[in-house]
Amino acid sequence: MARRSFTVRDVVEILTHWHAGRSARQIAKSLGVGRNKIASFVAVAETAGFRPGQPQRSPSQWSEFVRANFPDYADNQHQPPIFAQIAPFYDQIVEGLKTNHASTVWQRLHDEDHLPGSLPTFYRYLEYACPEGYHPTAITILRDDPPPGEEAQIDFGYLGMWLDPQEQRRLRLWAFILILAHSRNMFVRVVHHLDQISWLECHIAAFAFLGGVPRRLVIDNLTSGVLKPDLYDPAMNRGYQQLADHYGTLIDPCRVGHPKDKPRVERIVPYVRDSFWAGRNFLSLDEINAAAEVWCVEVAGRRIHGTTRQQPFVVFENVDGPALLALPTDPFELASWERPMVHPDCHAHAAGALYSIPYRHVGHNVDARITANKVEFYLNQELIKSHLRVPKGKRQTDWSDYPPQKAAFFQRNPVWCRQKAAELGREVGIAVSSLLSSHALHFLRQSQGIIRLADKYGADRLNAACTRANAFGDPSYRTVRNILEQGLDAQPALFTVTNSSTTGFLRGVDGLFN
Repeated sequence: MARRSFTVRDVVEILTHWHAGRSARQIAKSLGVGRNKIASFVAVAETAGFRPGQPQRSPSQWSEFVRANFPDYADNQHQPPIFAQIAPFYDQIVEGLKTNHASTVWQRLHDEDHLPGSLPTFYRYLEYACPEGYHPTAITILRDDPPPGEEAQIDFGYLGMWLDPQEQRRLRLWAFILILAHSRNMFVRVVHHLDQISWLECHIAAFAFLGGVPRRLVIDNLTSGVLKPDLYDPAMNRGYQQLADHYGTLIDPCRVGHPKDKPRVERIVPYVRDSFWAGRNFLSLDEINAAAEVWCVEVAGRRIHGTTRQQPFVVFENVDGPALLALPTDPFELASWERPMVHPDCHAHAAGALYSIPYRHVGHNVDARITANKVEFYLNQELIKSHLRVPKGKRQTDWSDYPPQKAAFFQRNPVWCRQKAAELGREVGIAVSSLLSSHALHFLRQSQGIIRLADKYGADRLNAACTRANAFGDPSYRTVRNILEQGLDAQPALFTVTNSSTTGFLRGVDGLFN
């Protein structure tokens, strides 16, 4: 059937076929144009000196020739009437194409400004009015869809920069995207950290949004999910594996370097970035994620999918959703895992803090399970130590994790020394307090040494020796020890002092000069 109106592009297409050596009959059959009309276009080209095959001309050169020789076909009055209705939106279209894809520009103008015409009509208008600003999408190959509720494909892609109005700082945002392979229904969650907890939180939110769990999760080999990428024996992150066990689903990592193993989600990140994110402002991360869920249902879920030609959310409600696994009744406890080594000081790093581990495990790598309030350490699947979680940079020590002789030494801190010295006698307490008040850490060993002298000489002799040392004004470990070794503790002091800072002499004034 012959066309009733022609555009510059139509005439260029006819002349390109003719210039390639095709007959009028062949051109008419391929393009649906009457042979008489073709002959009229060819006659003008032949009059201008063109012959099939020579000289060679590009499409842009043919466009110039057609506009110069067929001005009527470049006029809007020969375009479909719908183009005239779309024309008032031209400036908005051009501005939108600077930041978004054509489908997003059409969707927003259609929903918000009542742009007339369907999406295919909009594409034809762009080819006519904006040939340089419109780039058609590439063709993809269709694969068979899995059964309903069987598979979800997951991707984690960069979304863009965002200025946080509350903290006045720019953040890099990432989009977690889960798509059900059968219905193409999707879930999007925006985060600003790419870590294990964010990865798990996104899955929990996705399952809650869908109201069920797909039987298989197809993911990339990112560290949050897979520690060792391997086609036949992938090593899963333990936190992710525990989540899969809790929800009763299977994790199926893609092969390394094969993004087409998850084709349903591979090209969705640019669509989300363009349709949901680009050109919009949000006041908080919570507002972003609330808007993302609405967008998933009202925009992405209600669009006519280019492959299935159905609305994803409608297919999900009727077919895919009811086939999902039911959500478990018990909530999943978020936990991240690390694999630190137990160092010679009987401590291991976990979540930026130090935690003591029984000394017999020094030199081993252990698995640390980190929750909001607790840190647990496992060796060969066996729990070997549990701690309450402390802030980053802090240390949590259980002295029973050290060998008995080491623990006894480290437990004798300044507080213990003061308490123990006071139990041994008043003068012992004065001597130890005098040392520790000067410099607790520097004189800690001397204080511990003075207290240990009671094991050899007894509390009474030690108290008497400290009396003489305090009177002399030098209650050091060496002075007290010498007094005990020489038996001077049995001799009465010539005078005593009540203030330990006052200098005294063990043998009186006369002894000073002897």
